[in-house]
Amino acid sequence: MRSLRTLLLAILFSLLAGRVAPAADPPLAGVKRVVFLGDSITYSGQYLEFVEACLRTRYPDLKCQFLDLGLPSETVSGLSEPNHAGGKFPRPDVHERLERVLSQTKPDLVVACYGMNCGIYYPFSEERFAKYQEGMRKLRKQAEAHGAKVLHVTPPVFDAEPIKARTLPEGKAEYPAPFVGYDGVLAKYSEWLLSEKANGWQVVDVHGPMSRHIAKMRQSDPKFMLAGDGVHPNVAGHWIIARPLLAHWGFDADELAKAAGPEAILAAHPKGAEILKLVQQRQRLEKDAWLTATKHQRPGMKEGLPLDEAAKQAGEIEKRIQTLLTEK
Repeated sequence: MRSLRTLLLAILFSLLAGRVAPAADPPLAGVKRVVFLGDSITYSGQYLEFVEACLRTRYPDLKCQFLDLGLPSETVSGLSEPNHAGGKFPRPDVHERLERVLSQTKPDLVVACYGMNCGIYYPFSEERFAKYQEGMRKLRKQAEAHGAKVLHVTPPVFDAEPIKARTLPEGKAEYPAPFVGYDGVLAKYSEWLLSEKANGWQVVDVHGPMSRHIAKMRQSDPKFMLAGDGVHPNVAGHWIIARPLLAHWGFDADELAKAAGPEAILAAHPKGAEILKLVQQRQRLEKDAWLTATKHQRPGMKEGLPLDEAAKQAGEIEKRIQTLLTEK
């Protein structure tokens, strides 16, 4: 009888053990530095600040540096519309600076969010689409040559509704103002990126969630918008971009869906709001310093501090963040 009981208990424990999933690795395990590349939406950086602050308040032991090296007007396609910026300069091409960025920052992970500028606000064309695809593949190859993995982010939404009077219909030879259906171009770019997941690419979709949110909100408020100029998201738009990234790094999707803003997530930590402010301060300081140090070629950008001075100031801010993270 005792042997039978022992056998049954052993079987029961074995079955229960089989139901227990192994402990998951914390997000970004083994990653020391993440570099975000993109255009003015990434340079604006609120979504990146939200992501870091939420991750660090949820995982205080996270040891990972987040660097924002987004550059306004930039593309991965290398294309530029005629008379861009009133003829002052063509759109920057990330490949002009990519080697310097990778060599100097030495990232473990590159997060790349391109597309908004890559179709140059024209109707869809196979030629421009091919340039976008070629640019993305080239970025991946170069990052991987430096030992960095790549996480792609689909382009945010272009919303023609707020600027409809300043858009142009299909059929023009040139587009000094955006094509009214340009978001359809971005949707095709997003679909292609997502299809590359079948080839092992890591891709986070922000275009879909933004599109669905706008459509839902306009059912009750036809004037609802996330970007007053059709391109650059407001704070709410940046939070919608941040949520899929946080879900990718382990946050519960339902929890994120219920959070109208980062405050709902940060509130779980007693010093969450203060930590966000310090993260914003440090990221903005380092952003301009690194962009200057890596010698971008875009005119009109703020001059950053020398890297050693920026690192000193950033280190002091980081000490304050660490102190707050340990407070109960």
